[in-house]
Formats: sequence, C-alpha cells, structure tokens
Amino acid sequence: MTTPYWEDPDTGLQLYLGDCRDILPQLPEQPVACVTDPPYGETAADWDTWPDGWVDAVSAALPASASLWCFGSARMFLEHAADFTGWRFAQEALWVKRNGSGPGSRDRLVKVHEWAYHWYRGRWSDLHHEWERERTTANKGTVRKASRSAAHQRDGRATTWQDDGTRQPRSVTYVIEAPSVRYRKRHQDEKPLAAVMPLVQECTPPGGLVLDPMAGSGTVLEAAAMLGRRAVAIEKDERSAETIARRMEQGLLLAASDPCPTP
Repeated sequence: MTTPYWEDPDTGLQLYLGDCRDILPQLPEQPVACVTDPPYGETAADWDTWPDGWVDAVSAALPASASLWCFGSARMFLEHAADFTGWRFAQEALWVKRNGSGPGSRDRLVKVHEWAYHWYRGRWSDLHHEWERERTTANKGTVRKASRSAAHQRDGRATTWQDDGTRQPRSVTYVIEAPSVRYRKRHQDEKPLAAVMPLVQECTPPGGLVLDPMAGSGTVLEAAAMLGRRAVAIEKDERSAETIARRMEQGLLLAASDPCPTP
C-alpha cells in the first residue's frame, strides 16, 4: 500500500505522490466526489499532456452514485468526449479570468474564460448539492406560488413557498469571476481558490472526502480544508508535491493562529 507523501490527520487531508492511475486503486477510503483540473493537451508544454485513462481510473475509485467536476476547454471536452462514457452531463460553471491567457492574436478572440463541467452518475437526488445562495432582501417574507403550471404539478395542486431572502445562483451557467493567479504562482496552470471552492462545496457534504487526482498546486486541498471537507489529492511531479505540502503546512499554521477565522 502506498503511503501518503503528506497528510494532516486532524483535518483528514492527504497527498500522494505518483500517477493517479496507479494510486487510485490503492486508496484506503472511497471518495464521494471528484474535483480536478487535468492537462488540456493544448500547448507544447511538457506537462500539458492529456493522461489517457484517467477518467476510467477515477470512475473505478468513486461510488456508483458520484459527481465529477472537471475544468477544461470546449475543445478538450469535444476531443475527449468518449472518455466520459458512463457519465451524464449535469451543468457547467464558467470561470471568468478577467485577464486573457496566451499571446495576443489579431484573428482570434482573447480567451478570458475556462469551463468546469459537472458530470454525474447514479440518481441525481442521491448526490450532495450545495450552492452558496445569493442574498437579497427585496421580497423576504413574501409567500409566493410556485411558477410551474398545473399540468406540471406532481399532485395537481399548486404549491407555495416563503421567500427567505436568498436566491439560487442564476441560469444554467454559474459564472465565477476571479482573477487568474499571476504573482507567487505555484503551478503553470494554477486555479484561484475562488474558482475551486464553490465546486468542492457543491458536490461534497461536510466531512465528506473529495478527490483530486491531478493536484497541481493543491487548490482543491486548501478549498476542502476551508470548507470543512476532507480531501485526498494525487500529484505525479515531486516538485509540485513539495510545493503543495509547504502550502498546506503554511495554511494550517495560519488557520491555527487566527483567533477570529473567517467563516
């Protein structure tokens, strides 16, 4: 059995060093969901190579009913659509970077976004779903009738609900506006914490174990720690694993020393 490269037993955070396709079958506990950012395979960088078979390895490691949030581009998902056979598409989140990536071009749009696609299997109602609701007090306390027509009411009766002053994030696409990580960057394609935390929260119940098979800079680990979730991450590059371990140690020390932590 492979031992963790780094772990914190108090928070239930673990980091393994190696290829996720080799490590996943050896995990001592089954994660309930996965949030990850694989290499898209769209540049000439040595690290930017799509790991064939990683989706199958993750599928085997997760339970029959599970969620998989995966960052990527439309091109990436089109080229590797067959890899997600057996999963159902649920929804997409749009991360707006504010700053364009790559060199400027006169014949293409400046890319300032990336997608995160939500895949699932099993019964949707059996999965954990928790979006941070938007707050508004405009109609708080108002009793409202459900907007569905009588033909679509399950029991033929109209239903009502009382406005609690919050709203579900709007539209099919959840837009996450967060600047790219530009300074003190720990990985070539590091995702900001603000882009990752909502996805970890959406699919992982409090205390649940979330998986990141390609940890990169360790953002999923930090997001899990801040949300009260446990996490298991895997990274094949040892230098990146060292950086993740330092990041987590520093973050946990800061959290322990903060007398008034942010909720």
